[in-house]
Amino acid sequence: IFIAALKDIEEKGNQTVVTEFIFLGFSNHPELHGLFFLIFLVVYLVTLLGNLLILAAIRINPVLHTPMYYFLSNLSFLDICYTSTTIPNMLVNFFREKKTISYEGCLAQIFFLIIFAGSECVLLAAMAYDRFIAICHPLRYPVLMSKRVCGYLVAGSWLCGLVDSLTHTVLTATLTLCGPNQINHFLCDIPLLLKLSCSDTSINEVAVYVASAIIGLSPCIFTAVSYILIISAILKIHSAQGRQKAFSTCASHLTVVVIYYGTANINYDQPSSGYSLDVDILVSVLFCIVTPMLNPIIYSLRNKEVKVALKKLCEGFILPRGSSVQIIP
Repeated sequence: IFIAALKDIEEKGNQTVVTEFIFLGFSNHPELHGLFFLIFLVVYLVTLLGNLLILAAIRINPVLHTPMYYFLSNLSFLDICYTSTTIPNMLVNFFREKKTISYEGCLAQIFFLIIFAGSECVLLAAMAYDRFIAICHPLRYPVLMSKRVCGYLVAGSWLCGLVDSLTHTVLTATLTLCGPNQINHFLCDIPLLLKLSCSDTSINEVAVYVASAIIGLSPCIFTAVSYILIISAILKIHSAQGRQKAFSTCASHLTVVVIYYGTANINYDQPSSGYSLDVDILVSVLFCIVTPMLNPIIYSLRNKEVKVALKKLCEGFILPRGSSVQIIP
């Protein structure tokens, strides 16, 4: 239905000449395509394995059936979806002489990239709210962070991403693209298509700025304010052990937030002159590919409960249930 609607918009609304796009990302180093393929394949597999292990550990361990880990499981699912939208097509293109994507495929990629990225922005803010309630209002935590509230927060994050994605995808589909059909990247993104448009893009540009403020900047400000209040509350704890314990519960999330918004800011807040193609590709790789891989690593290294759950999960795969290991002197 979605693709049919896009085709209808294409045929009836703008008489688009461009039927496919050619990716120029990594074209400066064709001799390294084999090495790039191996690197990104390993990164993709590590991302899948890490996030799937997080999902499995949370699922089978009752100790982790709490709001914080409910949000973490959704974050892992989003990271899997986000990387799966870009990396598989990129891996295939390394073996193609002409690295192309169809017009409909490009719009579909934009749709899924925006819905997953937008949902993650709002979800990270929801996770910050969870940590704020846990540390600043611990007695009210069971009420304020009930299962229903958590469900609403996750559903709200997906809804925000969906509305944002539909808006941008439909507006992008109305653009008149007269060529050239070359994209200086390894994925489809709205700013890249706006450069290829020969029609008025003012509405699209306004939509980008409004969405950036609502979906990007607002959750970022909310998260920053939440952590200012959290740190203020932690500093009021008298014992050093209490402060360390309180901070350890939000250290992983804070690290993920800093990396996510840091790379996102570098990726999208580029100077008007732009970076070189190689630098632009590197920045996008950090945001779109490396960050989803780091998230499960950060949570598994900095969170004791997750480490214990992952250890039990791995032991369950290695050792048959009910068996034990005996050391014979």
